[in-house]
Amino acid sequence: MDFFAQQARVRGSSRRLVALFVLAVVAIVAAIDAAAWLAFGHHPAAGEPAASNLPLLLASSGAVIAGIGLGSLFRIMSLSGGGKAVAESVGAVAVPADTRDPQLRRLRNVIEEVAIASGVPVPDIYLMADEAGINAFAAGYSASDAAVCVTQGCLDNLTRDELQGVIAHEFSHVLNGDMRLNIRLMGLLFGILVLAVVGRKVLQFGGGRGSRRGSGGQVLLIGAALMVVGYIGYFFARLIQAAVARSREALADASAVQFTRQTDGLAGALKKIAINAEGSALQVANRQEVAHMLFGEAGSFNALFATHPPLLERIRMLQPGFKEADLARMAAGMQREAAPPAQASGPAAASGVPGMPGLPLPPILTGVLAGGVAAAAPAFRRAATVQQAMPASLGEAVQQPESALTVMLALALSLKAELQPAQRRIVADAFGDDVQRAVQAQASALAALAPIARLPLVALAFPALKQLPDGRQQTLLHALDELVKVDGRVDINEYCLARLLRIHLSEASSPRRAPVDGVKKLPAARDSVILVCAIVAAAGCSDEASARRAWLLAMQQAFPGEAIDWTPPPAAWQAPFERALDDLDGLSPMAKELVIQALLRAVHADGQVSVEEAELLRVICASLHCPLPLGEDGGGQVAT
Repeated sequence: MDFFAQQARVRGSSRRLVALFVLAVVAIVAAIDAAAWLAFGHHPAAGEPAASNLPLLLASSGAVIAGIGLGSLFRIMSLSGGGKAVAESVGAVAVPADTRDPQLRRLRNVIEEVAIASGVPVPDIYLMADEAGINAFAAGYSASDAAVCVTQGCLDNLTRDELQGVIAHEFSHVLNGDMRLNIRLMGLLFGILVLAVVGRKVLQFGGGRGSRRGSGGQVLLIGAALMVVGYIGYFFARLIQAAVARSREALADASAVQFTRQTDGLAGALKKIAINAEGSALQVANRQEVAHMLFGEAGSFNALFATHPPLLERIRMLQPGFKEADLARMAAGMQREAAPPAQASGPAAASGVPGMPGLPLPPILTGVLAGGVAAAAPAFRRAATVQQAMPASLGEAVQQPESALTVMLALALSLKAELQPAQRRIVADAFGDDVQRAVQAQASALAALAPIARLPLVALAFPALKQLPDGRQQTLLHALDELVKVDGRVDINEYCLARLLRIHLSEASSPRRAPVDGVKKLPAARDSVILVCAIVAAAGCSDEASARRAWLLAMQQAFPGEAIDWTPPPAAWQAPFERALDDLDGLSPMAKELVIQALLRAVHADGQVSVEEAELLRVICASLHCPLPLGEDGGGQVAT
């Protein structure tokens, strides 16, 4: 599944949402104006001159627009904390990083694997402990402040493969830009509903005092109009919510298949929703507010308001031969057996529908399982391998804020003995002698860490690092800059560590300020593309001739037919590189896809991907706010 194309679709959905919302507001204003004119307007008798009702109508229109706008703004501001705020608004509780509960430990492991494979920091993890239905959602303004929330029903009913399919589905929303749109939609729905709430209050309390002044009837008329029009507006807002959500769910299902390279897990989760008594329903009072971002329907709503395609339709997209009668057999089998049914392994799905090899795949999945997902299984396996091979002491250290800080500092320490005294002084000056000694202790544990696992370790540490006070985060970033410059030069590994942390921590601290998709076309950032490709090509090659060849391949991909002269990257490359990345972040999603394709041509020029190339690619994707190509390197062999 092409995440860049999905991001472009999300942009289109956002524009349509705004247009439909504006139309709804215009209709509401017109209706309230009509009620105000009937209640308080001047209605001249025949032959009398018509008095102007313009001030009345302007006041009425302004009050309605202000009410909707302030209501929407209030709700969006209340969710300014990003994914965490949304999760807590539905009563979810954070899953501790050091949990020993087997179900929660399995959940964390699955989410960490998907995060490493997709090149994003591990999100905050939340549990709706009182919800027996099978459901989940991802929320936030960007990957850096994302939260993934699951119900207890997911943990109680799903196998690991099924849970993995659900989590992969939710990560597709993280990667394709759905989450920011989801939060905006929550705010707009709330703003329209405010009118109905105000109208109900006016009817309850507004007419008493006015009746003594002879205007009680007019006040009640306005109250009734507000309530009726508010609920009519909410009706259409719910239609908008359902339409926006339904159009994305099939894409998210296909994206989950791309991640896991098998359909059985996701299909199994959908089947269990169909046969379980609780289904995917939520009991929380404000479930309708988050209905459009859930994995399954929040309740038994009218088909008109359904935020997801029918379950059987979603299952048949994954397994075309599936019949409704199969659900009854599956339910009977689950009742007979205490253990859950065995799950097929990922590769079995690569050549047709699992368990039904004679049936063709549906069009939306043909490319995904036939070719486009060829790198997904290695990426997922590599993520699991990195996670499992992590020294136990490091895995525990990155779960707590202060020890995670020491691990990040230890990652920046040089292996050269002559540089270490100066680096120890930098750490001691910034954090004290106790932290300096803890950093030295972590450095010995890091000696056993494979180089390719350095940045995935940053992703695992990120939830803990976000909990540090802002001042301590800034001190950490400053200390990292000083550590990597102690020898007068900055190598690629050191730069990537500092840059990645700076991006994610800054966006996590101010979620609503996370950049939105740009609009620039590729030619507008031509010089930046040339420089970034040159730096990546030079990083992966041992001589200038090889670097030039890799760079030319990238240029042919990005600017076919153009004659561009090769210029080696400057010795002091970091500052120009940062400016170029900021420039490229302003590109449209489809232009960013061309940049990533060009970089992959350079990376694969010699048939091997160095650690430096893999880390640069991860940092570039984070800087451009786009997904990492599957397998970190797009499918090549990573040198460890």
